[in-house]
Amino acid sequence: MIIKKLEVGPIMANCFILGCESTKEAVVIDPGDDADRILMELGKSNLKVKYLINTHGHFDHVSANKRMKEATGAQIAIHPEDEPMLHELSQSALMFGLASENSPPADILLKDGDEVTFGEITLQVIHTPGHSKGGISLYTKGHLFSGDTLFAGSIGRTDLAGGDYDTLISNIKEKLLIFDDDTIVYTGHGPETTIGNEKRMNPFLR
Repeated sequence: MIIKKLEVGPIMANCFILGCESTKEAVVIDPGDDADRILMELGKSNLKVKYLINTHGHFDHVSANKRMKEATGAQIAIHPEDEPMLHELSQSALMFGLASENSPPADILLKDGDEVTFGEITLQVIHTPGHSKGGISLYTKGHLFSGDTLFAGSIGRTDLAGGDYDTLISNIKEKLLIFDDDTIVYTGHGPETTIGNEKRMNPFLR
């Protein structure tokens, strides 16, 4: 699997390009901004985007949805509880003194247990609310994309609308820490980590 990471937008959210080496089909996880950069990286590897997957609806993770869909024709996928947020991005960004384009509506509503397949690769959808009501994580063997649910040594903030600390902690412990210790965790902000590291070192999970 091809994995490319880009830090995008003023809040430096992590955007991931995942590509199937055999078929060149790809997904973009959290196209938060800088559509031109994302498109350039896709072009370098000759990847064709099938889906734009939003781990949650906050503007710093989805602001490039509109331009990416226009440029690639890819389908936008998000959990139904965060889908309404796509239509309020300009307003939510303005609260932080920033600008964002509202997203087109979702083409696919992802639920816990769903699978997203591109080329020969399948991602398992895991509903992990707590940072937002519709937050999801995505898993394929050895690789976990946690959005703003789990960070290296930390967790997603729970003081925004739809956030809940107890819900977040229970979802991390019950749905994410079950994976093998050497599973690489690709977070929504900051560096990668592993499940084993977070079990041992994350102060929120002890």
